[in-house]
Amino acid sequence: MESFSHYFYDYFISLDFSETTATYLNMGVLLVILAIIILVADVVTKKILVSTFERFAHKSKTNFDDLLISHKAPRNLAHLVPFLITLNLFPVVFVDFPNFEAPVEALIKVYGVLLFIWILRSVLKTLEAYFKTLPRLKDKPIDSYIQVLMLFVWGIGLILCFAILTNISIVRFLTGLGAASAVLLLIFKDTILGFVASIQVAVNDTIRIGDWVTIEKFGADGTVIEINLNTVQVQNFDNTITNIPTSALISESFKNWRGMSNSGGRRIKRSLIIKVSSVKYLDSQSVEDLKKIQLITNYLTTRQKDIDNYNSNHNIDKSLLINGRNLTNLGVFRKYIQTYIENHSAINKDMMIMTRQLEATAHGIPLEIYAFSSDKRWENYEYIISDIFDHMLAAVPYFGLEVFEVINGNLNLSKN
Repeated sequence: MESFSHYFYDYFISLDFSETTATYLNMGVLLVILAIIILVADVVTKKILVSTFERFAHKSKTNFDDLLISHKAPRNLAHLVPFLITLNLFPVVFVDFPNFEAPVEALIKVYGVLLFIWILRSVLKTLEAYFKTLPRLKDKPIDSYIQVLMLFVWGIGLILCFAILTNISIVRFLTGLGAASAVLLLIFKDTILGFVASIQVAVNDTIRIGDWVTIEKFGADGTVIEINLNTVQVQNFDNTITNIPTSALISESFKNWRGMSNSGGRRIKRSLIIKVSSVKYLDSQSVEDLKKIQLITNYLTTRQKDIDNYNSNHNIDKSLLINGRNLTNLGVFRKYIQTYIENHSAINKDMMIMTRQLEATAHGIPLEIYAFSSDKRWENYEYIISDIFDHMLAAVPYFGLEVFEVINGNLNLSKN
């Protein structure tokens, strides 16, 4: 190599060029030759690697190698050969210019670090795309994991580049970096917070891609479509996108509906407000009339018999209904709704079913349904609730009850 490094120099001297001119012309020719070698090596290596990968991917059953090609991993890997050639041959080109050798070598090494980072980036992007195709990982924040790894790779790469350019040892550089940590923490505060939040989200499994979340502070109510190092993207039900800082997931409260989605049903908790003035005791004739409602026929028969026996055994004066034990239209209606819900085909019978009377308010007495629909899909869930309350509203008059309402801004307290 040493004899070749001065081959053109000797040739130019033989042509009566001055030593200085011959030296510069020698370097120029060697530089052109090196550039041609690099270009040819790059094209040939790229063609061989890419074609080999494509043939292998065509025969392989997995799609990992196809993803490697689509993310240009073989192409980036092919650049290693020209880099190694350059690193070994550049001393030959600059043999007569030792002052240029050190800075050029530093630049080549920096390029090598950046090339290695770019190759790792292609591999990590391939892994990201591949993991997203695996069913068991589809709901995991793969983007955050890859971004964290890339942050480490870029951090180490930049430290190496700085150490190479300044000719300072990495240990000494890191020592100086510790002194400037306060400034760095201030500059990269959001990135650090996002990094910590991403790890906590991943470890605690607080949120996954595909989860339905409600974050009132940011006006988000929809499905998580992406989790990155710095942001979480939520597609709201009106198809708008809300970007939420990842750090907010550990500093702000939010509602994740995953528990409901994984359970056996979606909760129904809604009330019908009954006017207090419409509540009354039931006389014998009223009870007999209500026995025609099949869902409560057996209940009324058994219950009325128990009440009559009690009143008879205790010599209760029934000239006034308030005396002794009695049925009320609200109590019978509550039992009817309970039985109706228990027999409803869309209600999960293995979960709690309850019809309860809440504390009376200025508007009336809330009669609440507490149950779980078997179908958790939003549109079907709303249909089930509407179906139940349509029936309840239509059934109210049969029990001599009235529903509270406001007409023309005035409370409707009169009997309809």
